[in-house]
Amino acid sequence: MAITDVPILSMLRTKMSWAQERQKVLAQNVANSDTPNYRGRDLVAPKFDDAVAVATRPVDQVTLAATAPGHIGGGLSLTGASKYATEKKGYEVRPGGNSVNLEDEMIKVANNQMEYQAATALYTRSLSLLKVALGKR
Repeated sequence: MAITDVPILSMLRTKMSWAQERQKVLAQNVANSDTPNYRGRDLVAPKFDDAVAVATRPVDQVTLAATAPGHIGGGLSLTGASKYATEKKGYEVRPGGNSVNLEDEMIKVANNQMEYQAATALYTRSLSLLKVALGKR
């Protein structure tokens, strides 16, 4: 087992990956703030409970969950950021049909950046502590 396979580091990598993908979605929202009929999008944050369940479940028991009547279950494996569903909320819509509010998007970008930096700092410190514990420092 490599030192980077520790569950806490895996969860932090998931959080950082999510923050990177969210940054792309938020940048698309800002870039399309004047595009008629564009609907703002966002990503649902990964849940700690899901990460713990995945980390503690044996690999041969991986199954898909159908959480809505339109979902197809079984046989497919999702990887990377595509496993996060797009959040659907009631956005305000301008007369041109655009639902992007630049102020809200800037707040989301700033919060996302802070979360990414916190996860990065925690990852670095955790890795450093593990190295000290193993006597490699």
